Amino acid sequence: MTEPPVNPDQALGPRHWARVDGWGMAVRSFGYLFHPRTADEIRNVYDLARGAGKTIVLRGAGRSYGDAAINNEGIVLDLCGMDRVISWEPDTGIIELEPGVTIQKLWQTIIADGYWPPVVSGTMHTTMGGCAAMNVHGKNNFKVGPFGDHIIEFDLLLPSGEIRTCDRAGNARLFHAAVSGFGMLGCFIRLKMKMKKVCSGLLRIEAFHTRNLQEMVDEFEDRVADADYLVGWIDTVAGGSGLGRGIVHQANYLREGEDPRPADSLTISAQELPAHLFGIMPKSLIYLLMRPFINNPGVRLINASKYWSSRIALRGACYCQSHGAFAFLLDYVPNWKLAYGAGGLIQYQSFLPRGRAVAAFEAILRAAHSAGLPPYLGVFKKHRPDPFLLTHALDGYSLAMDFRVTASNRQRLWSLAGELDQIVLDNGGRFYFAKDATLQLWSIDKFLPPANIEAFLALKHECDPENILQSDLSKRLFGKRFSAEVTQQSL
Repeated sequence: MTEPPVNPDQALGPRHWARVDGWGMAVRSFGYLFHPRTADEIRNVYDLARGAGKTIVLRGAGRSYGDAAINNEGIVLDLCGMDRVISWEPDTGIIELEPGVTIQKLWQTIIADGYWPPVVSGTMHTTMGGCAAMNVHGKNNFKVGPFGDHIIEFDLLLPSGEIRTCDRAGNARLFHAAVSGFGMLGCFIRLKMKMKKVCSGLLRIEAFHTRNLQEMVDEFEDRVADADYLVGWIDTVAGGSGLGRGIVHQANYLREGEDPRPADSLTISAQELPAHLFGIMPKSLIYLLMRPFINNPGVRLINASKYWSSRIALRGACYCQSHGAFAFLLDYVPNWKLAYGAGGLIQYQSFLPRGRAVAAFEAILRAAHSAGLPPYLGVFKKHRPDPFLLTHALDGYSLAMDFRVTASNRQRLWSLAGELDQIVLDNGGRFYFAKDATLQLWSIDKFLPPANIEAFLALKHECDPENILQSDLSKRLFGKRFSAEVTQQSL
């Protein structure tokens, strides 16, 4: 649909009608796009939706790969304009932010005072509201937990117009549900967080290869006590004895006195990523060089070159890298998703318990190879459990894999995702709403504890009894269970 449906309320007219994509470009919808800048303007849109019989999805920077921030024929509330840093206290490391503040603006605010965000995503362009709603994790999840573990309190604007202030002592149920609740209970309008004190703008990095997935897990387990960050790159197209081979990067904070010039590294300019490749080619054009290699033979060549070059490097050799350069790998090539072509990509990320992770991930890779649909990127992380109601985390590991979507493979790819879901569920695994585009309606009951689902539905009825807050993701995974009638029966 490209034209707005007929609606008696002219406030939802053509000037607000827009196509809104998931970040991976593989899913999209059309809706009414609004850009509030204050809590009162959000209330106005709540009332507008109620009067027009429309639903609302909350959207930050739109970095969710799938359909978590789109709402077909509904209202899309883009919160990027609410991007004020309300207060910053360098003495305590406490910061208060509006939901549209990006990780980039956050670290730029605090870096000169010797702080870094305790948890960041792989891109600096995600927003605080989105990070909280999805409870994002970083390469240090095993060490410090997810984003929500570092939130002290927040203000949540409910569809009724009421603001509820939540922390771990007051409104604790709502605190642990709104964080991880993918925007279905209310809109974050203020978040108060604790930042990480650092002695330097540099990290000490060690990179080394692993010959298979079991060896990668063994290295993670051996290093977990001493590492501040651990992340693995996996050659997802390699098979046979090389199945799951890859490269591990361990990063550690520098201690006091190790950086001879900390004031130089604790600056915005020292953390920014270069805008040009080799100082010549704008990085915004690099995706054009990547595009010829985004196919099975091309990725096989690139991955093999990357893996074998890592074997030449001396094991144990270390180097220093800025926090920004290590953390934000996805930002090295702006618009890299365009290399995948018009069909875009989906990312399939699954989380497996520690004792089952190796066998299950090997089965996933073999299934993708057998289907003739190998993923083109694989990122491996270690995790720990957390107390949030709809958490994806567990004591184990995750593997995030990027699949190219084309007109000819789309149906087969979604079918493959269903097969992979069964492998994950059979092994006690979980999924992550910020990445998902393919899970089916029945799957939610297979990986979330029934008590968690019932508690969330009860809070949904309490906070949003008219079921105004919805997304294409919520409709796909929860179906009609968000409706007032169904939710009331579950109380």
